[in-house]
Amino acid sequence: MPVTEINSEDQFTTLSKTKDTLISLYFHTEWAEPCKTMNSIYSTLSDTPDNKEVLFLSINADNQSDISDLFDVSAVPYFILIKDSTILKELSGADPKEFIGTLNELRGTTSTAATTASPTQPALEEAPKSQEDESPEALNARLEKLTKAAPVMLFMKGSPSSPQCGFSRQLVAILREHEVRFGFFDILKDDSVRQGLKAFSDWPTFPQLYVGGEFQGGLDIIKESIEDDPDFFKHAIEA
Repeated sequence: MPVTEINSEDQFTTLSKTKDTLISLYFHTEWAEPCKTMNSIYSTLSDTPDNKEVLFLSINADNQSDISDLFDVSAVPYFILIKDSTILKELSGADPKEFIGTLNELRGTTSTAATTASPTQPALEEAPKSQEDESPEALNARLEKLTKAAPVMLFMKGSPSSPQCGFSRQLVAILREHEVRFGFFDILKDDSVRQGLKAFSDWPTFPQLYVGGEFQGGLDIIKESIEDDPDFFKHAIEA
């Protein structure tokens, strides 16, 4: 069924309590570049016949901050799949294959129909991936674009909902503690970015944090910056 844009907390409360229905919650913002692609994919999935019994809800995380806070959403895109008021799965990031696979699994089907897109819409199986033949110039341009994909960008191992190293987990916790909304990139899914970013930032380890496209440091540097200035994030974003 078509995507329903949530415009109030009361509307959300009513729709999220729909009985015996798989409900997809999609948290997004206007400023996060990955959301622009996922918006089209999410809309395409909602119109797929296999998903006619799924309720697709779209929630602007900035405009509906109370709902975002309810689910502790600090990074977008973010998906939560629920049924009968029970959370079945949470997914963080713009990975169409992962979302489609989870949706099929929870619907109890392995149908591949959901991976077919119309000629005017992006193919759903399309996802960011490393490019072995990518030139250094092209990679550098891609990295510059990625670092500016959101006002605050975290390059980490894993995702905010499932960090794959302790340092990434700690930096996610710090961002959430300071109520910083951020985009993220899982370097484990793209070795070109993982290796290229080390030279791009002149920093050999991860996680790496960027604000306004400017490299701020890794975990230890961010901790030191907060110790020196408790309003570090506010000042960095304003700058």
